[in-house]
Amino acid sequence: MKNIDEIKLSKELISFPSITPIDAGAINFLSKKLKSLGFKCKILEFKDKKSKPVKNLYARFGTKQPNICYAGHTDVVPPGNYKDWTVNPFKPIIKNNHLIGRGANDMKSSIACFVSAVSKFLKNNQKIKGSISFLITGDEEGVAINGTKKVVDYLKKRREKINFCIVGEPTNPKKLGEMIKIGRRGSLSGSLEIYGTQGHVAYPHLSNNPINTLVTICKKLKKTKLDKGNKNFQPSNLEFTSMNVDNKAHNVIPSRVKSQFNIRYNDMHTSVSLKKKINTVIKNICKKNKCTYKVNYTASGDAFITKPEKTIYMAKNIIKKITKINPVFSTTGGTSDARFIRKISPCLEFGLVNKTMHKVDECVSVPDLKKLTRIYHDILVEYFKWNFIK
Repeated sequence: MKNIDEIKLSKELISFPSITPIDAGAINFLSKKLKSLGFKCKILEFKDKKSKPVKNLYARFGTKQPNICYAGHTDVVPPGNYKDWTVNPFKPIIKNNHLIGRGANDMKSSIACFVSAVSKFLKNNQKIKGSISFLITGDEEGVAINGTKKVVDYLKKRREKINFCIVGEPTNPKKLGEMIKIGRRGSLSGSLEIYGTQGHVAYPHLSNNPINTLVTICKKLKKTKLDKGNKNFQPSNLEFTSMNVDNKAHNVIPSRVKSQFNIRYNDMHTSVSLKKKINTVIKNICKKNKCTYKVNYTASGDAFITKPEKTIYMAKNIIKKITKINPVFSTTGGTSDARFIRKISPCLEFGLVNKTMHKVDECVSVPDLKKLTRIYHDILVEYFKWNFIK
């Protein structure tokens, strides 16, 4: 069996302009690579009425337990203005020992590292008493409706068991080895419209300005401390992300105003409890100001934490040995697909350094790619240590 080089595979994956939710051939390409290693691959395409079809991949080597899974995504965020880049974002090159291209950091290179690690592992361990699998989606950076969430549902229906999952998101703030994610905060988004009475600015007593009501609501919600955090999570926070009046006339008091907000919350709340709290504030202020309103919510997942156990501590020790850094367990940052996978398997997140993700000239250190491949490889060795068929 031939070893797969992580640098070459990273470049190949980055060359697919898979801007979410467009696949651009990335999933099929990866499937062929894994088939060459002996994996049985299933491409799963999901869609609904409001979104485009999305390709996903579930691949498995072996049929027995335990099944250790790697999860990641091939979709990337838009590159922005190509002129701002020093290279074509989808024609990756190496400069100053860094691989540059959209998805180099988040997270095509991490996928390449795990594939490379698996190729090296299977070269010496073709017969393992267990399985290795990949759960790869093309819908993580977007609405995340037809991606990992539906793959997890598919696996549950098939009674496909995953014993442990490594999610390859870029978890390290500055140096490889600094941080392992063992949980994430929840995310709740809201869209609020407030309706008043339109009128002339010279006669404010004959109108009811909904902007004033929105400002009062904003002040009240921002002053409300949701919690102080706990030993596993930082404090929850609510942020208003947009306000839109859609009024071009300087002398007209508008009849309505729109706003959006998002809450990142810890395990002291649920989306249901937060909706109740926010609705009470909105309702009371609108009633006092004689305005009507409409509010809609989108919950992408509640907060969760994976209690550290022997597999997580094993991974931590390997990371420390290879990087010479003792990683901390963390729940900081945004959401990830671990919020779906944790429903069927314990998981940790560990990948590359995240300081250039989503930025112009997104890049990753070449030595870090080599180290990450070693880390993933050694985790596989240790995981199956007592399960080899000699």
